[in-house]
Amino acid sequence: MPNLEASFRALRVLHIARVLFNQYGFHKVGVDRIIAEAKVAKATFYNDFHSKERLIEMCLTFQKDALKDKVFSILYSYQELMVLDKLKQIYFLHTNLEGFYRLPFKAIFEIEKLYPAAYKVVIDYRNWFINEIYKLLLTLKATASMEDAHLFLFVIDGAMVQLVGQNQIDERDKLLDYFLLMISSV
Repeated sequence: MPNLEASFRALRVLHIARVLFNQYGFHKVGVDRIIAEAKVAKATFYNDFHSKERLIEMCLTFQKDALKDKVFSILYSYQELMVLDKLKQIYFLHTNLEGFYRLPFKAIFEIEKLYPAAYKVVIDYRNWFINEIYKLLLTLKATASMEDAHLFLFVIDGAMVQLVGQNQIDERDKLLDYFLLMISSV
């Protein structure tokens, strides 16, 4: 039973940290605030996570794994969907401000120098994602390139910048429409 309690406690800390990091950023949220909101002792926190970087890495790994599961589900579970529909679903999965991509997106701008191990989690996801999108684009267009896959990720990132900055949902849709038009033309 003590192991189960420790697991629930660690999950609670992870959940609270993810919410706080999403809301305030990685630099404005310290360990003291996390442990106060999670109602755990500082020694318990350091026993479970060892450092703030390790906690951030675990938060990002959780988000990355959830995103991968969702992307795999779209790519392989919905065989009847057309490629453009799959791209749309993947796009909207990543441009949801309440979704799993927001924290990794925020990490791109905030943690590279200070938390390199955690930053690597995000870079690994982005590389995996580009490769999966490239394979999907090849099923649509034999001349698709890795640059097209990179462009799709840049369109997602651009939409996220717009959503975080101004909350312009119409512009987000225009970015996607333009990309889909560009990629589906011969």
